[in-house]
Amino acid sequence: MEVGGRNDGISRSHARSRRRPLSFVSVGHIRNCRMITNRSMPPGMIIPELAYQDVRDAARWLCHAFGFRERLRIANHRIQLTLGDASIVVIDLPPGQRSGASHGTHGVMVHVADVHAHHARAKAAGAQVTNPPTDYPFGERQYSALDLAGHRWTFSESIADIDPSTWGGELLTP
Repeated sequence: MEVGGRNDGISRSHARSRRRPLSFVSVGHIRNCRMITNRSMPPGMIIPELAYQDVRDAARWLCHAFGFRERLRIANHRIQLTLGDASIVVIDLPPGQRSGASHGTHGVMVHVADVHAHHARAKAAGAQVTNPPTDYPFGERQYSALDLAGHRWTFSESIADIDPSTWGGELLTP
């Protein structure tokens, strides 16, 4: 649907309601994903925002390499992506700034069904794997990779239900 002279994937009613907070707007046509409305997002849902030089290229790469799907485009500066029930928002890198990813101060961890299959897909798409699939004593199989902007991603698969006290952890809530 054309909004502002270009195809944003945003309905005309959404474009007219831009002054209202997004949480009150039902999202209509969703590309490559099941229908979700903003009201169906659970309270407390955390959605990381990652900055990239080119939002569309980053979204395309993340979908191809890591299996994300586009949920929502907002003009040409934000794209929300989903993987299962998880979401991230790809945003424009502020002018004159470098990605914070190069400083190693943050990363994103995503739970997947099959780490080996996911690793193969990411590697085939050119992701820079920094840690190959490894089984850990806390019952997870994980691998880590850098995306095209240097953001650190860890993909994790549960392989065993291990009591945290056996590996030095402490379960604080049941």
